[in-house]
Amino acid sequence: MYSLIFRILFAPMDAERAHHLSFSALRFLDSIPLLGRLLRRICAAGTVSPVEVLGLPFPNRVGLAAGFDKNGVGVRALSALGFGHIEVGTITAHAQPGNDRPRLFRLRDSLALLNRMGFNNDGARQASFNIAAERKRIASLPQHLRPVVGINIGKTKVVEAADAVSDYASSTRALAPLADYLVINVSSPNTPGLRDLQSVSSLEPIIEAVRSTAAEVVENPRSTLGHVPLLVKIAPDLADDDVIDICDLALRTGVDGLITTNTTIDRSVLTGSDAEFASAEPGGISGRPLAERSLEVLRLVRGHVGGALTVISVGGVANAKDARARVAAGADLVQVYSEMIYSGPFFPGRVIRGLESSRLLTRGTGGA
Repeated sequence: MYSLIFRILFAPMDAERAHHLSFSALRFLDSIPLLGRLLRRICAAGTVSPVEVLGLPFPNRVGLAAGFDKNGVGVRALSALGFGHIEVGTITAHAQPGNDRPRLFRLRDSLALLNRMGFNNDGARQASFNIAAERKRIASLPQHLRPVVGINIGKTKVVEAADAVSDYASSTRALAPLADYLVINVSSPNTPGLRDLQSVSSLEPIIEAVRSTAAEVVENPRSTLGHVPLLVKIAPDLADDDVIDICDLALRTGVDGLITTNTTIDRSVLTGSDAEFASAEPGGISGRPLAERSLEVLRLVRGHVGGALTVISVGGVANAKDARARVAAGADLVQVYSEMIYSGPFFPGRVIRGLESSRLLTRGTGGA
Protein backbone atom coordinates (compact mmCIF):
# COMPACT_ATOMS: atom_id res chain seq x y z
CA MET A 1 0.00 0.00 0.00
CA TYR A 2 2.76 2.43 0.88
CA SER A 3 4.55 1.66 -2.40
CA LEU A 4 1.38 2.59 -4.27
CA ILE A 5 0.95 5.80 -2.25
CA PHE A 6 4.61 6.67 -2.85
CA ARG A 7 4.35 6.19 -6.62
CA ILE A 8 1.08 8.08 -6.98
CA LEU A 9 1.43 10.88 -4.41
CA PHE A 10 5.01 11.43 -3.33
CA ALA A 11 7.17 10.40 -6.32
CA PRO A 12 5.90 13.18 -8.64
CA MET A 13 6.30 15.74 -5.84
CA ASP A 14 9.42 17.70 -4.94
CA ALA A 15 11.23 15.61 -2.32
CA GLU A 16 11.42 18.36 0.29
CA ARG A 17 7.75 19.23 -0.12
CA ALA A 18 6.84 15.54 0.22
CA HIS A 19 8.87 15.39 3.42
CA HIS A 20 7.04 18.36 4.94
CA LEU A 21 3.66 16.95 3.89
CA SER A 22 4.24 13.50 5.36
CA PHE A 23 5.79 14.89 8.56
CA SER A 24 2.88 17.30 9.04
CA ALA A 25 0.41 14.45 8.51
CA LEU A 26 2.19 12.34 11.12
CA ARG A 27 2.15 15.18 13.65
CA PHE A 28 -1.55 15.79 12.95
CA LEU A 29 -2.43 12.14 13.55
CA ASP A 30 -0.46 12.13 16.79
CA SER A 31 -2.21 15.30 17.99
CA ILE A 32 -5.60 13.54 18.01
CA PRO A 33 -5.57 11.23 21.05
CA LEU A 34 -7.53 8.33 19.55
CA LEU A 35 -5.64 8.41 16.25
CA GLY A 36 -2.33 8.85 18.02
CA ARG A 37 -2.90 5.75 20.15
CA LEU A 38 -4.02 3.79 17.09
CA LEU A 39 -0.92 4.89 15.16
CA ARG A 40 1.34 3.77 17.99
CA ARG A 41 -0.49 0.46 18.37
CA ILE A 42 -0.17 -0.33 14.67
CA CYS A 43 3.35 0.91 13.94
CA ALA A 44 5.15 0.41 17.24
CA ALA A 45 3.71 -2.95 18.32
CA GLY A 46 6.43 -5.24 19.67
CA THR A 47 9.19 -2.63 19.56
CA VAL A 48 9.90 -2.34 23.29
CA SER A 49 13.13 -4.15 24.13
CA PRO A 50 14.88 -1.94 26.70
CA VAL A 51 18.62 -1.41 26.69
CA GLU A 52 20.85 0.97 28.65
CA VAL A 53 23.38 2.91 26.61
CA LEU A 54 25.20 6.12 27.59
CA GLY A 55 23.65 5.76 31.03
CA LEU A 56 20.19 6.24 29.48
CA PRO A 57 17.21 3.88 29.20
CA PHE A 58 16.50 3.33 25.50
CA PRO A 59 13.20 1.57 24.62
CA ASN A 60 15.13 -0.28 21.88
CA ARG A 61 18.35 -0.01 19.85
CA VAL A 62 16.95 1.66 16.72
CA GLY A 63 16.59 5.42 16.36
CA LEU A 64 15.91 8.13 13.82
CA ALA A 65 19.02 9.91 12.55
CA ALA A 66 19.37 13.68 12.56
CA GLY A 67 17.98 15.52 9.58
CA PHE A 68 14.34 14.45 9.65
CA ASP A 69 13.17 16.67 12.51
CA LYS A 70 15.46 19.66 12.22
CA ASN A 71 13.65 21.86 14.75
CA GLY A 72 12.43 19.37 17.34
CA VAL A 73 8.73 19.75 16.60
CA GLY A 74 7.68 16.11 16.21
CA VAL A 75 9.55 13.96 18.71
CA ARG A 76 6.49 12.29 20.20
CA ALA A 77 4.86 11.75 16.82
CA LEU A 78 8.00 10.10 15.45
CA SER A 79 8.28 7.86 18.50
CA ALA A 80 4.85 6.46 17.56
CA LEU A 81 6.60 4.70 14.66
CA GLY A 82 8.59 2.65 17.18
CA PHE A 83 11.87 4.55 17.38
CA GLY A 84 13.75 4.16 20.64
CA HIS A 85 15.47 7.49 20.21
CA ILE A 86 15.04 10.58 18.08
CA GLU A 87 18.05 12.70 17.17
CA VAL A 88 16.89 16.25 16.53
CA GLY A 89 18.74 18.68 14.30
CA THR A 90 21.16 19.63 13.02
CA ILE A 91 20.56 22.87 14.96
CA THR A 92 22.78 25.94 14.70
CA ALA A 93 23.17 28.80 17.16
CA HIS A 94 21.50 31.21 14.75
CA ALA A 95 18.51 30.61 12.50
CA GLN A 96 19.40 30.13 8.86
CA PRO A 97 17.47 29.30 5.68
CA GLY A 98 19.92 26.75 4.32
CA ASN A 99 20.88 26.42 0.69
CA ASP A 100 18.71 27.37 -2.27
CA ARG A 101 16.00 24.97 -3.42
CA PRO A 102 15.78 22.42 -4.86
CA ARG A 103 18.19 20.84 -2.37
CA LEU A 104 16.83 17.33 -1.72
CA PHE A 105 16.69 14.69 -4.45
CA ARG A 106 15.65 11.05 -4.64
CA LEU A 107 18.05 8.66 -6.36
CA ARG A 108 15.39 6.04 -6.89
CA ASP A 109 17.38 3.40 -8.77
CA SER A 110 19.87 3.33 -5.89
CA LEU A 111 17.29 3.76 -3.13
CA ALA A 112 19.28 6.74 -1.95
CA LEU A 113 18.95 10.46 -1.33
CA LEU A 114 21.14 13.37 -2.30
CA ASN A 115 20.82 16.45 -0.13
CA ARG A 116 22.50 19.82 0.19
CA MET A 117 20.11 21.25 2.76
CA GLY A 118 22.77 23.36 4.48
CA PHE A 119 21.53 23.10 8.08
CA ASN A 120 18.24 24.92 7.45
CA ASN A 121 16.71 25.43 10.90
CA ASP A 122 15.08 28.00 13.17
CA GLY A 123 18.08 28.39 15.48
CA ALA A 124 18.92 27.12 18.95
CA ARG A 125 16.62 29.47 20.85
CA GLN A 126 13.47 28.52 18.94
CA ALA A 127 14.46 24.86 18.96
CA SER A 128 14.77 24.98 22.75
CA PHE A 129 11.12 26.08 22.99
CA ASN A 130 10.04 23.35 20.57
CA ILE A 131 11.94 20.58 22.33
CA ALA A 132 10.73 21.70 25.76
CA ALA A 133 7.15 21.39 24.50
CA GLU A 134 7.87 17.97 23.02
CA ARG A 135 9.45 16.77 26.27
CA LYS A 136 6.21 17.66 28.06
CA ARG A 137 4.28 15.69 25.46
CA ILE A 138 6.42 12.56 25.74
CA ALA A 139 6.17 12.78 29.54
CA SER A 140 2.53 11.75 29.11
CA LEU A 141 3.64 8.40 27.64
CA PRO A 142 4.33 5.37 29.83
CA GLN A 143 7.95 5.34 30.96
CA HIS A 144 8.91 2.37 28.76
CA LEU A 145 7.62 4.14 25.62
CA ARG A 146 9.43 7.45 26.09
CA PRO A 147 12.10 7.96 23.44
CA VAL A 148 15.55 9.20 24.28
CA VAL A 149 16.08 12.68 22.80
CA GLY A 150 19.42 13.44 21.22
CA ILE A 151 20.28 16.93 19.96
CA ASN A 152 22.69 17.38 17.07
CA ILE A 153 24.44 20.76 16.83
CA GLY A 154 26.41 22.31 13.97
CA LYS A 155 28.18 25.52 12.97
CA THR A 156 26.19 28.49 11.72
CA LYS A 157 27.13 29.05 8.06
CA VAL A 158 27.96 32.76 8.38
CA VAL A 159 30.20 32.20 11.41
CA GLU A 160 33.88 32.05 10.51
CA ALA A 161 35.79 28.88 11.31
CA ALA A 162 37.86 30.88 13.79
CA ASP A 163 34.70 31.53 15.80
CA ALA A 164 33.33 27.99 15.60
CA VAL A 165 34.14 27.21 19.23
CA SER A 166 31.97 30.01 20.60
CA ASP A 167 29.22 29.17 18.08
CA TYR A 168 29.01 25.54 19.27
CA ALA A 169 29.16 26.73 22.89
CA SER A 170 26.22 29.07 22.26
CA SER A 171 24.08 26.21 20.90
CA THR A 172 25.11 24.05 23.84
CA ARG A 173 24.08 26.69 26.35
CA ALA A 174 20.56 26.81 24.89
CA LEU A 175 20.05 23.12 24.18
CA ALA A 176 22.04 20.99 26.64
CA PRO A 177 19.40 21.28 29.41
CA LEU A 178 16.90 19.63 27.04
CA ALA A 179 19.18 16.92 25.65
CA ASP A 180 19.48 13.34 26.81
CA TYR A 181 22.68 13.35 24.75
CA LEU A 182 24.47 15.89 22.54
CA VAL A 183 26.13 15.36 19.16
CA ILE A 184 28.80 17.60 17.63
CA ASN A 185 28.31 17.57 13.86
CA VAL A 186 31.46 18.53 11.97
CA SER A 187 30.89 16.13 9.10
CA SER A 188 28.13 17.50 6.88
CA PRO A 189 29.40 18.30 3.37
CA ASN A 190 26.85 21.08 2.91
CA THR A 191 28.33 23.88 5.05
CA PRO A 192 31.50 25.29 3.49
CA GLY A 193 34.57 24.49 5.56
CA LEU A 194 32.69 22.41 8.13
CA ARG A 195 34.50 19.16 7.45
CA ASP A 196 37.81 20.94 8.02
CA LEU A 197 36.78 21.04 11.68
CA GLN A 198 37.23 17.25 11.84
CA SER A 199 40.98 17.79 12.11
CA VAL A 200 42.19 17.04 15.62
CA SER A 201 43.54 20.57 16.14
CA SER A 202 40.17 22.14 15.22
CA LEU A 203 37.90 19.58 16.85
CA GLU A 204 39.55 19.41 20.26
CA PRO A 205 38.68 22.97 21.39
CA ILE A 206 35.10 22.50 20.17
CA ILE A 207 34.78 19.33 22.25
CA GLU A 208 36.21 21.05 25.31
CA ALA A 209 33.88 24.06 24.90
CA VAL A 210 30.76 21.92 24.47
CA ARG A 211 31.66 19.69 27.42
CA SER A 212 32.41 22.57 29.79
CA THR A 213 29.34 24.56 28.72
CA ALA A 214 27.05 21.56 29.15
CA ALA A 215 28.46 20.95 32.63
CA GLU A 216 27.88 24.59 33.48
CA VAL A 217 24.21 24.72 32.43
CA VAL A 218 23.05 21.20 33.41
CA GLU A 219 23.11 20.50 37.13
CA ASN A 220 21.10 17.28 37.04
CA PRO A 221 21.77 15.32 33.85
CA ARG A 222 19.37 12.55 32.90
CA SER A 223 22.22 10.12 32.29
CA THR A 224 23.64 8.02 35.11
CA LEU A 225 27.07 8.92 33.71
CA GLY A 226 26.72 12.13 35.74
CA HIS A 227 26.96 14.46 32.73
CA VAL A 228 25.23 15.03 29.41
CA PRO A 229 26.71 12.34 27.14
CA LEU A 230 28.64 13.83 24.23
CA LEU A 231 29.21 12.21 20.84
CA VAL A 232 30.92 13.29 17.63
CA LYS A 233 29.50 12.45 14.20
CA ILE A 234 32.13 11.72 11.57
CA ALA A 235 32.18 11.49 7.78
CA PRO A 236 32.56 8.24 5.83
CA ASP A 237 35.04 9.99 3.52
CA LEU A 238 37.77 10.31 6.12
CA ALA A 239 40.90 8.27 5.53
CA ASP A 240 41.26 5.39 7.96
CA ASP A 241 44.21 7.09 9.68
CA ASP A 242 42.07 10.19 10.26
CA VAL A 243 39.31 8.05 11.75
CA ILE A 244 41.85 6.56 14.16
CA ASP A 245 43.06 10.07 15.08
CA ILE A 246 39.51 11.09 15.96
CA CYS A 247 39.08 7.92 18.01
CA ASP A 248 42.22 8.78 19.97
CA LEU A 249 41.02 12.35 20.42
CA ALA A 250 37.66 11.12 21.70
CA LEU A 251 39.35 8.83 24.19
CA ARG A 252 41.71 11.57 25.35
CA THR A 253 39.08 14.27 25.78
CA GLY A 254 36.40 12.17 27.46
CA VAL A 255 33.94 12.07 24.56
CA ASP A 256 31.39 9.35 25.25
CA GLY A 257 30.87 8.06 21.74
CA LEU A 258 31.07 8.39 17.97
CA ILE A 259 28.37 8.29 15.32
CA THR A 260 29.50 6.55 12.15
CA THR A 261 28.72 7.96 9.61
CA ASN A 262 27.32 11.08 7.95
CA THR A 263 26.54 11.36 4.21
CA THR A 264 29.21 10.76 1.57
CA ILE A 265 30.47 12.97 -1.25
CA ASP A 266 31.90 9.91 -3.03
CA ARG A 267 30.00 9.52 -6.32
CA SER A 268 31.60 6.15 -7.04
CA VAL A 269 29.03 4.50 -4.77
CA LEU A 270 26.42 5.18 -7.48
CA THR A 271 25.91 3.68 -10.90
CA GLY A 272 23.87 4.39 -14.01
CA SER A 273 21.59 7.40 -14.27
CA ASP A 274 21.89 8.14 -10.55
CA ALA A 275 25.67 8.50 -10.89
CA GLU A 276 25.25 10.73 -13.92
CA PHE A 277 22.76 12.95 -12.11
CA ALA A 278 24.76 13.16 -8.88
CA SER A 279 27.99 13.98 -10.67
CA ALA A 280 26.49 17.32 -11.67
CA GLU A 281 24.91 18.09 -8.30
CA PRO A 282 26.68 19.06 -5.05
CA GLY A 283 25.60 17.48 -1.77
CA GLY A 284 25.88 14.36 0.34
CA ILE A 285 24.53 10.92 -0.53
CA SER A 286 22.70 8.77 2.00
CA GLY A 287 20.88 5.46 1.80
CA ARG A 288 21.88 2.00 0.60
CA PRO A 289 24.99 3.01 -1.39
CA LEU A 290 26.56 4.20 1.87
CA ALA A 291 26.18 0.86 3.63
CA GLU A 292 29.56 -0.70 2.78
CA ARG A 293 31.72 2.22 3.88
CA SER A 294 29.58 2.92 6.94
CA LEU A 295 30.08 -0.67 8.08
CA GLU A 296 33.81 -0.44 7.39
CA VAL A 297 34.15 2.67 9.55
CA LEU A 298 32.10 1.06 12.32
CA ARG A 299 34.42 -1.96 12.39
CA LEU A 300 37.48 0.28 12.30
CA VAL A 301 36.25 2.39 15.21
CA ARG A 302 35.12 -0.53 17.35
CA GLY A 303 38.35 -2.39 16.69
CA HIS A 304 40.38 0.59 17.85
CA VAL A 305 38.41 1.78 20.89
CA GLY A 306 37.20 -1.58 22.18
CA GLY A 307 34.45 -1.03 24.72
CA ALA A 308 35.66 2.41 25.80
CA LEU A 309 33.24 4.37 23.60
CA THR A 310 29.62 4.06 22.59
CA VAL A 311 29.25 3.70 18.83
CA ILE A 312 26.07 4.53 16.94
CA SER A 313 25.96 3.23 13.37
CA VAL A 314 24.01 4.98 10.63
CA GLY A 315 24.16 4.83 6.85
CA GLY A 316 22.50 2.40 4.47
CA VAL A 317 20.51 0.34 7.00
CA ALA A 318 17.75 -1.10 4.80
CA ASN A 319 16.31 -3.93 6.89
CA ALA A 320 16.64 -5.96 10.07
CA LYS A 321 19.48 -7.98 8.58
CA ASP A 322 21.51 -4.81 8.13
CA ALA A 323 20.72 -3.72 11.69
CA ARG A 324 21.86 -7.11 12.98
CA ALA A 325 25.11 -6.76 11.02
CA ARG A 326 25.76 -3.38 12.64
CA VAL A 327 25.15 -4.71 16.13
CA ALA A 328 27.32 -7.75 15.40
CA ALA A 329 30.09 -5.40 14.23
CA GLY A 330 29.97 -3.53 17.52
CA ALA A 331 27.27 -0.88 17.25
CA ASP A 332 25.50 -0.13 20.51
CA LEU A 333 22.69 1.65 18.68
CA VAL A 334 21.57 1.86 15.05
CA GLN A 335 19.97 4.81 13.26
CA VAL A 336 17.93 4.96 10.06
CA TYR A 337 16.51 7.69 7.86
CA SER A 338 16.72 7.45 4.06
CA GLU A 339 15.21 3.98 3.76
CA MET A 340 12.09 5.18 5.56
CA ILE A 341 11.38 7.50 2.62
CA TYR A 342 11.14 4.46 0.33
CA SER A 343 9.71 1.89 2.74
CA GLY A 344 7.23 3.98 4.72
CA PRO A 345 6.07 4.32 8.32
CA PHE A 346 6.04 0.59 9.04
CA PHE A 347 9.75 0.30 8.25
CA PRO A 348 11.13 1.21 11.73
CA GLY A 349 8.92 -1.34 13.47
CA ARG A 350 9.94 -4.10 11.06
CA VAL A 351 13.63 -3.38 11.65
CA ILE A 352 13.25 -3.27 15.43
CA ARG A 353 11.17 -6.45 15.65
CA GLY A 354 13.51 -8.28 13.29
CA LEU A 355 16.58 -7.16 15.20
CA GLU A 356 15.22 -8.10 18.59
CA SER A 357 13.70 -11.42 17.52
CA SER A 358 17.08 -12.42 16.11
CA ARG A 359 18.84 -11.44 19.32
CA LEU A 360 16.38 -13.48 21.38
CA LEU A 361 16.85 -16.47 19.07
CA THR A 362 20.62 -16.19 19.30
CA ARG A 363 20.48 -16.07 23.09
CA GLY A 364 18.15 -19.04 23.13
CA THR A 365 20.43 -21.06 20.87
CA GLY A 366 23.43 -20.19 23.00
CA GLY A 367 21.62 -21.33 26.11
CA ALA A 368 20.83 -24.68 24.51
